[in-house]
This record gives sequence, structure tokens and C-alpha cells, in this order.
Amino acid sequence: MAECQAGGGSGWRLRPALQRGLRRRRLRHLGPDTMRRVVRQSKFRHVFGQAVKNDQCYDDIRVSRVTWDSSFCAVNPRFVAIIIEASGGGAFLVLPLHKTGRIDKSYPTVCGHTGPVLDIDWCPHNDQVIASGSEDCTVMVWQIPENGLTLSLTEPVVILEGHSKRVGIVAWHPTARNVLLSAGCDNAIIIWNVGTGEALINLDDMHSDMIYNVSWNRNGSLICTASKDKKVRVIDPRKQEIVAEKEKAHEGARPMRAIFLADGNVFTTGFSRMSERQLALWNPKNMQEPIALHEMDTSNGVLLPFYDPDTSIIYLCGKGDSSIRYFEITDESPYVHYLNTFSSKEPQRGMGYMPKRGLDVNKCEIARFFKLHERKCEPIIMTVPRKSDLFQDDLYPDTAGPEAALEAEEWFEGKNADPILISLKHGYIPGKNRDLKVVKKNILDSKPTANKKCDLISVPKKTTDTASVQNEAKLDEILKEIKSIKDTICNQDERISKLEQQMAKIAA
Repeated sequence: MAECQAGGGSGWRLRPALQRGLRRRRLRHLGPDTMRRVVRQSKFRHVFGQAVKNDQCYDDIRVSRVTWDSSFCAVNPRFVAIIIEASGGGAFLVLPLHKTGRIDKSYPTVCGHTGPVLDIDWCPHNDQVIASGSEDCTVMVWQIPENGLTLSLTEPVVILEGHSKRVGIVAWHPTARNVLLSAGCDNAIIIWNVGTGEALINLDDMHSDMIYNVSWNRNGSLICTASKDKKVRVIDPRKQEIVAEKEKAHEGARPMRAIFLADGNVFTTGFSRMSERQLALWNPKNMQEPIALHEMDTSNGVLLPFYDPDTSIIYLCGKGDSSIRYFEITDESPYVHYLNTFSSKEPQRGMGYMPKRGLDVNKCEIARFFKLHERKCEPIIMTVPRKSDLFQDDLYPDTAGPEAALEAEEWFEGKNADPILISLKHGYIPGKNRDLKVVKKNILDSKPTANKKCDLISVPKKTTDTASVQNEAKLDEILKEIKSIKDTICNQDERISKLEQQMAKIAA
């Protein structure tokens, strides 16, 4: 050793050997699970994220400041929708994907709600139909023109009224056409047939406290919910019964999230009693103990999970964080495997997640996020590096396409069906979407224009012909007045925007 300390040649050569011995001893101490994790093979180990250049971002957008833990952004292969600040009600932007750069303040919006919009969701079976939930206690379903908006949209295709408090969650059924779920701060979940404007299932006695989120399973036969009472519930909505339940899935008081995975397991994010952020994996058939439970960090932002059933990767985006962490779910311990983290400088206000069919398969893109800053929306692209330019079958198994497997009536009658899959080998080419038509039942059928709004007033079921005509005339009057008020609000909004621009120029 004297030779080693004095700098003798042989002494220095011992050092790497000593280090290897120490490393082996450390790995033995950590156990076989750690050894397996260190050398675990995965084609997604080298997934990396990259933000696009500035000219490909959507700039000068006043992202909503409302205090609600939804993602504020929804994306499909045609459009990106973003909830924004609006005077005199609630509004959201709908931009064609190619409309990047600075968005003019006078750009048309979807502005039919009388209170702030809290959540939006694109229909998986029609890229021009979007649902919105608002503080005004209503759900509205909108049809966006094929090439985007040229005028502000104030008239929804249908208004769904049934909640007594604000509606914070909207989620379309994954496989049945025109089936929409909404959840409100009245602790009720309503499942609608949008094609008729009817509330067919009302789960109003299952939650004793606020519902944080709702997720459908792969074929839409079950839903899972996370609630302020710290319970995760798995519910069969058609039987209106709780199939499985876990009390204190996460013991912390901060909001939780729960989503279904393709294999039927449930993935949750939440907080420990010491306010550490946690993620957990559960089997609904036995929810006594989690399959896996991991603690992450002590940040206080709610973790929003985005799941890709084709690759079994979960991306976790914390509200207020400046990073996206991603994990692979497998059948081998520890079941939830950390892959990597995408980090940036700016914190995120919300996040949109592109469906698989909207990705560029030629660039080995496996996910695309739309990160909301305070004044802009920035796409982030996740890719798997590959040398070959050929289609990578292992990265792109057949994925859920836009065709509905069931009609709404079939699902409400008890049928189930998995998503209809499509190949992405030659890329996805959007087809022609059919218009959403709403056919109301037991309501003045002679007046189609009235049908769209008839749920705004109560119509007696049995009336004489005279009463019917009077009702029609009243209905017309009310509709005209509502339209006039909404047009005034939109015009005032545009006027405010122009005045703000003039002020900015004078200040500059």
C-alpha cells in the first residue's frame, strides 16, 4: 500500500478493480430486484423528448387561470383546443394544427357558456365534435367546421342539463358512438346519449365528496373514479353498482387521479401523509394492497397521468412542474419501471395529449404533448431513436381507430365491444366526418330549429293544438333573445380585445 500511496505504477492499477468489487458488493446488498432493474431491456429506454422551434408554437394565447385541476387542453389529428380567459362567460380556442405562430386576439372562439369552461374533450369517433363542461352547470357539445372557425361559435349542437353544480369533468365513451360521461361538483356522474340529448344513467349516490377524475376502461364497460374522500372506486355504470373500492388509496389530502390500463388494472397518482407524491398500481379484483407503490418527490402539483395502451407507457405531467416523467408498465417486478424525464425551464399550466393516429410514424414519434405556458402552447415530441427509415412494427402495433364499435343504444342495452383497430403502416389519413345530429324525443318535432335548444325550457307532455302553437311562438322568442345576448357578449369580447391592442401600442 505504501507503493500505492507514493504513486507507484502497480498501486494505481488496483483502483478500478477495487471499485468493481465495491460495486458488486453494493448490488448484492440491494438485492436481485435492483440487479434486474439495472440491466432491464426495453425498446423504450432511450425515448427522448424535444420541444419544437418557436415558430411551430401557438403564441399569444391567454390560457385560463381558473383554479381547477384539469388539463385545459385537448388535441386530435385535426385540431388543438385550449381553454382561455374570457370576459362575460367561458370560452375556448379551437385551432387547426397547422395554424402555428402568433394567434390574433380577435381570433374566433367557442363562447356559448355563461361561466368559465373547466374541461374539454374531443369525441374519439368524430374529429370535429368536442364536449365542454362549465361552471354554469351545463355540458355543451359543439360541431367545429372542417377547416376550423371563421366566426365565433355561440350555438352548440346540444346543451345537456342535469347537474346542479359546476361540471368539471367530461369524457367520451371509448367505443360507443355519442355516449358522453359528465361529472360535477354535485358529486354526481351522468351518462348521456348525445344523439337524443337524454341523460340515461345518473349515478348520484355513489360519491360522498368531490370527484377528482373519471376514467373509462378499454371497452367502456366500467369506469374508475378518484374522489376527495380518498377512495378509488371501480363502477359498473349500467348496473349502477360499485364493483371494487379502496379506502385511502393515497393518504394525503391533495387531489388524486385514477386511470384504467389496457389489462384492467388501475393506475393512481396521489400524495402520502407526508405530502410526498406517489404512484401506485392496483388489481381491481383485490384492492387490499397495491401491486406496486412508489414515492417520487415532495412537489405539491397534481400529477396528471397520460396512458398509451399500445406501448404500456405512462407519462406523468405535474401541474406547475417543468418536467414530464415517463414509466413503462410490465408484468415483472417492480411492475412500474422508470424510463426517463423530459425537463424544460418553464412550468406547465396544462397539457394536451395527441392520440396515436395523429403521430408521425416516419420519425418514430411515439407521443406528442401540447404544453400550456402562461401565454403560449408548445408541442413536445417524444421519439425512439432508430437508424432505419422503414416502418417500425414493434413501436406501432394496431391502434384504436376513429370508427365506433357500437351505437349508443347497443351499449345502453348491455353490449360491450373493444375498439376497432387500424394499422398506422402507411400513416393515418383522416376521413370525412359525418355531422352530429341530435334527435330529441317527446318534444315539438315539427320545429327542427327548436329541437336543438328545447331542453332550455320545460314543455308539457299533453297539450292542445293551441297550446302547442303558443309554446312554439314563445320558444322562438326566447331563442331569438338568447342568440341576441350571446352575439352581444361576443361582439363586446372582440371590442375589448381591440382596445387592449390599442393600449399595448400606446404603452409601447
